[in-house]
Amino acid sequence: MPEKHLFEYAVIRVVPRVEREEFINVGVILYCAKQSFLQTTIFINESKLLAFASDIEIEFVKANLNAIVNICEGGDHAGPIGKLDNASRFRWLTATRSTVVQASKVHPGFCKDANETLQKLTEQLVL
Repeated sequence: MPEKHLFEYAVIRVVPRVEREEFINVGVILYCAKQSFLQTTIFINESKLLAFASDIEIEFVKANLNAIVNICEGGDHAGPIGKLDNASRFRWLTATRSTVVQASKVHPGFCKDANETLQKLTEQLVL
């Protein structure tokens, strides 16, 4: 029987008006140290987002979400944060912020396959 590994995840949200604390889930970040796994999935339902906040700048939101993807991938193209180890990048991405793109609190769990778990969480929490 495959071993289960501790993982942590956070939901990525778009918060058009931070002062109202209303948001739409647009992705999930998942980190599993034992599997050397740090990835994110992003799905933007533009019509839903525009119905929720008609004045939101979709391209600005996409650029911020793309930065999250790049930081998860790591490397020079992700700037100074992209050079950190997986755990540090995950902590940086999930730090509390008061911006249009935010991460939820971090939640733990156990999984056999981090990629499969990421896909399931995305289906349950975003799609």
